[in-house]
Amino acid sequence: MSVVTDSARPAVVEAPGTPGGSKRRRGTFGFNTVSPREKVVRYVLLVFVLLITIGPFLWQLSTSLKGSGEDIYTRIPRLLPAQPTIDHYKSVTDTIPVWDYARNSLVVAVLVVGGNVIGASLAGFALSRLQFRGRRLVLGLFLATLVLPGEVTIISQYVTVREFGLANTLFGVALPGMIGALNVLLMYNAFRSLPIEVDQAAIVDGANAWQRFVYIGLPSVRGTISVVAIFAFIGAWDDFLWPLIVLTDPNKYTLTVGLQYLSGTFSNNPRLIAAGTMIAFIPIVIVFATLQRFFFKGVEEGAVKG
Repeated sequence: MSVVTDSARPAVVEAPGTPGGSKRRRGTFGFNTVSPREKVVRYVLLVFVLLITIGPFLWQLSTSLKGSGEDIYTRIPRLLPAQPTIDHYKSVTDTIPVWDYARNSLVVAVLVVGGNVIGASLAGFALSRLQFRGRRLVLGLFLATLVLPGEVTIISQYVTVREFGLANTLFGVALPGMIGALNVLLMYNAFRSLPIEVDQAAIVDGANAWQRFVYIGLPSVRGTISVVAIFAFIGAWDDFLWPLIVLTDPNKYTLTVGLQYLSGTFSNNPRLIAAGTMIAFIPIVIVFATLQRFFFKGVEEGAVKG
């Protein structure tokens, strides 16, 4: 005679329509479901982050469009201008050579972006796919440079640029940033995520290192290349301290350095300063809008498409 204990009895599953089943299901959520309270918290955090990131931009845009007779220091801030005008943008272009400064900044940005896209791609591919003596040491040196702040090396950079005869030149402004250690590591990680079997098959077919880099590596890391290009452009376009140290001729000033004249000339009129800030910000928006579809593909690098 066998005795069936309570633990050995099969569990009774009640139908969803029964009172017991509805009681058990009430207030329970699966792994893929989100409770209403958690949704509220998420949206509150998203709105808070949105205000922090976009709020200063919207305020600068609003200030640049407010008329001269409109008070911008009201007790209750007003985002929408009561007397919208674009006269401040015209005043900025009439006061300083904005387009000349923008051209200088564009030259520096193109040199920096080109150097990072080409140099960081070559360095990342060599560190991840090629075998040579001292590879780990070189990789460690790239990692070590990330620990050093830019202010520590800025004096040695200036001495090096001056010894090369590149002081007071746009190429001297672009040279230190043409290959960034962070961009090399980004490309290294992107190339390393590719299956090694692809390289082995290409070697069997007789492909050399250059052919593997051009026909196999680069098409697979286009997203990361876009990330490197965006970071390099923003860093070169927004840089202020390094161009201020290298350049002494006002005709060669970049846009960020040239805009300092607005702070001195129109210190009592923040509308013109805001207009100059928006002029410097527009190219960044254009570059990001152009490359953003590739930018978000950077996290998908390493996938092999058949």
